[in-house]
Amino acid sequence: MSDRLGPQVYSIAAHRGFADALVAGLLPRYSEDGLGLARLTLLLPSGRAIRTVSEAFVRRMGEDGGRQGLLLPRMVTIGDLSLDEALGPLLDPLGGGDGIPPAVDPTYRWLRLAALLTEEMGDQAPQGPPLFRQARMMAETMDRLLVEEIAPEDLIGERVKDVVGSVARHWEDSLRRFARVQARWLVELAAMGRVDAATRRNLLFGQAARAWRADPPATPIVAAGVTSAAPALARLLRVVSELPQGAVILPDLDLSLSDAAWAELGRAGQSDDAGGERLGREDAPTHPQYHLKLLLNRMGVNRGEVQQWHRRGIGAAPPERTHAVSALFLPPQASKSWVDLPSEKRRLAGVRLLEVGNPEEEAQAVALAVRQALEQPGERVAVVTPDRGLARRIVHHLRRWDIQADDSAGAPLGETRAGRALLLLAKVIADRAAPVSLIAFLGHPAMGIAGAQDERKARADWLDALRAFEDRLRGPRPAPGLGPLRHYAAKAKVPDWWEGVADKLEPLMGQHGDVPLADLLTGLAQTLEDFCGEHIWAREDGRALGSFVDELRQQSIAAGTLLDPRDLHDVLSDAMERVAVRPAYGGHPRVAIYGLLESRMARADLIICAGLNEGIWPGRASPDPLLAPPVLRALGVPGAEFRIGLAAHDLAGALGAPQVLLTRAERDADGPAIPSRFFLRIKALLGDLANRHEEKELPGLVRALRDAEPAALYPQPRPMPPAAVRRVSISATALDRLRSDPYQFYARSILHLDEKDPLDAEPSPAWQGTLAHAILEEWHKHGGALTDLAAKHLAEMDAHPLTRALWEPRLMAALEWIANEVEGDPDRTIVAVEEQAKRDYGGVEIKGTADRIDRLADGTYAIVDYKTGGPPSKKMVAEGFALQLGTLGLLLADGAYADRGIDGTPTRFEYWSLGRDAKSDTGFGYVTTPLKVGAARTGIEPDDFLPEARRFLHDALDRWILGNEPFTARPNPDLKLYATYDQLMRLEEWLGREE
Repeated sequence: MSDRLGPQVYSIAAHRGFADALVAGLLPRYSEDGLGLARLTLLLPSGRAIRTVSEAFVRRMGEDGGRQGLLLPRMVTIGDLSLDEALGPLLDPLGGGDGIPPAVDPTYRWLRLAALLTEEMGDQAPQGPPLFRQARMMAETMDRLLVEEIAPEDLIGERVKDVVGSVARHWEDSLRRFARVQARWLVELAAMGRVDAATRRNLLFGQAARAWRADPPATPIVAAGVTSAAPALARLLRVVSELPQGAVILPDLDLSLSDAAWAELGRAGQSDDAGGERLGREDAPTHPQYHLKLLLNRMGVNRGEVQQWHRRGIGAAPPERTHAVSALFLPPQASKSWVDLPSEKRRLAGVRLLEVGNPEEEAQAVALAVRQALEQPGERVAVVTPDRGLARRIVHHLRRWDIQADDSAGAPLGETRAGRALLLLAKVIADRAAPVSLIAFLGHPAMGIAGAQDERKARADWLDALRAFEDRLRGPRPAPGLGPLRHYAAKAKVPDWWEGVADKLEPLMGQHGDVPLADLLTGLAQTLEDFCGEHIWAREDGRALGSFVDELRQQSIAAGTLLDPRDLHDVLSDAMERVAVRPAYGGHPRVAIYGLLESRMARADLIICAGLNEGIWPGRASPDPLLAPPVLRALGVPGAEFRIGLAAHDLAGALGAPQVLLTRAERDADGPAIPSRFFLRIKALLGDLANRHEEKELPGLVRALRDAEPAALYPQPRPMPPAAVRRVSISATALDRLRSDPYQFYARSILHLDEKDPLDAEPSPAWQGTLAHAILEEWHKHGGALTDLAAKHLAEMDAHPLTRALWEPRLMAALEWIANEVEGDPDRTIVAVEEQAKRDYGGVEIKGTADRIDRLADGTYAIVDYKTGGPPSKKMVAEGFALQLGTLGLLLADGAYADRGIDGTPTRFEYWSLGRDAKSDTGFGYVTTPLKVGAARTGIEPDDFLPEARRFLHDALDRWILGNEPFTARPNPDLKLYATYDQLMRLEEWLGREE
């Protein structure tokens, strides 16, 4: 760095460890007098990089014994738009710039672009969340073009015109729409006296470059780890490299790559003439060196001018590792040399490969590897993965050993405790207090403790009320809004609790149509605080949420944004997905979990690269949704494949660690997963040696933790309660259950375990039956129009409008059929409706409720059972598994209804189904009987029906109620039964394996 014969550009090889090697080279150069290092200015890519380099300085002092203090250099960020980082104060002093306009707020731009899109597209504009998503994509594309210094007029220049005709029509329309919206936006910016943030960065870079070229700083300036190939930044780095005391230090520029392989990477920004093609069709943007070649070309620096850094870092890997990494990522033609590649060029000692079955096993294996590494004193471990779900699994597994690891990539704001609460509240508004979203919000861990002296008691009381309310709310969705929920709260005996909830929610629920987004956010934040108290804003996620809401509210006021409350949840969810909340530092000092951006420049003794599957590492190369790839190529803007090259460079840097573990799962939630192209290249490079690099120990440990000793097969349940417990009263429907599946009878009638409907359930047969029986009972007893009665009962149930719309027409058609049948048979007289009776049989009370009893012309009786679905088959009745009609017939024949004037012999047994039937005059409704009457060829003979019912009744009583036979689960597996208690009886664990 002393003899300046040209630009001073250096490369730190991957095996040296960038941050530690950087510090090792800077210390002897600048710290001779104790204060020299403090005069140095380091230009670093991000705030994360500053922390990484600071830690490297601390480690270096520890290696030297820490005998004297050290003043660190001034570290300034170049900043990163994708990380929402601003420029450091050296490049943007106090947010000002000589003659450079201030930057417009990105949130304001996003909201205004949504409005401009609506104006531009008119009736064709998307509404709600899709509109704001398209506005955000447009903002990202603008930044992408501005960083590359593509002016709006370039979009309609000759280079673009030449390719527009070759793309599909929708791409052409998208380009024109984008150009028009950007032109309108730039007019607004000019009127405000502002510029886009990307434009301001370019101007500040240019200003600094001119100032330093004209008057070089008296103190040294070194740019380290900066790999962004933005033209303005590249020009600034060129100036830094030519300063008397300046240098540019790049991470892992492959100086050993042959000239032929380097040329195979493509043009990378170089053109044969001023207006020529700068990104060739044969370029290799997926190569890890491509973005560095692009940067060097834009700096005007030849690769031959780049020097190898003269120092290595603490814990550097053997030099052979860098040669192997270089060979690993050779471009296609150059990779033919693998055939003759000597062993020292493919040596990957210290690199292990691990493939497991699924992401859960992968997370467990990674956690075990971390645990093993920490057994070695002083050893540092870093886990690198772009899969945030996998990172969270690893964090949770490490807690098994009380290892607190911080995921430095953070979590999306919407997945944090505070962010989830806000989104749930917005969902309540969007769904008009639908049960699922309402209960999810009210059950959030922060609910119920606002303003309480004893938070534990307040929370317990809140949950008691919530559980009672939820229990009553189960079933089909009620009508939208808060009003219909009051009678559910009354039934749950928590009316006061519900009124308190409703009073807080009412201001938000009363807004309809497009309203100011600022008003919605103000109400949302205030309501959230009313429920949760001020502590909801206290932690890092609460502070991030408060800043997010306040920023969005202020900018929406400035932009005049209107929004339908029903769209609030989805708009906020999309916006919060882009806000990362990072935990406060304080985890294990030797463990770090990074995303790809955070891992750059970091180094550890063991680096674990996890999630090496296609679509994760590298991520999917999604094309720009607004500009066609040929258009971007014509403009000289790298396409979506460029990000694959960055992901490859991140992996190449990680492979430079002394010990590396590469992991992947063979399956994910969607099915078989495809190995990462990088993982496959490593196995191909190793060839026959790949087996030697497989991790053997960790899968066995995972299985040992996961798999217990094989348990004995679960037996078919056969509970045998004592006699005193067995003697219970039996209803006619329960008798059917007892004979068909004794275990279900045991669970319901003896253990009293009733099934609960889920929230927001589909209208079940039981719900439909309850409604139909209530209507028919009132009609039979009090008369009136069936239409009016149906409307009345549906209103009392507060059924959701959609439920009514789907169910009511069918119900009305079936009720009309019943009315026609009753009126069309004057020889039958209805004598009882929903009439209950009971009688003692062998000391056991048998009870039943007849839906309808008719007196026939000959003085005998007909028993009618209404069914909203299909009635039981004649075979089930004959085998004694559907005895309801027969049991009711026995009760009538044995005088159970005599005190109500119904005494005689039942001769007809009929199911009146409300199901669809083509022969019905209304399309719904038909009558069937289990008896062999008329032209029927099957069924029980009429004279045998009651005797058979009596035989089956006494058989059931003697065996299960009065006897000691076990209540065996599913003795008749071929019967179509309710699955209510299948989980309780653990059906799938034994069915088909019975002895």
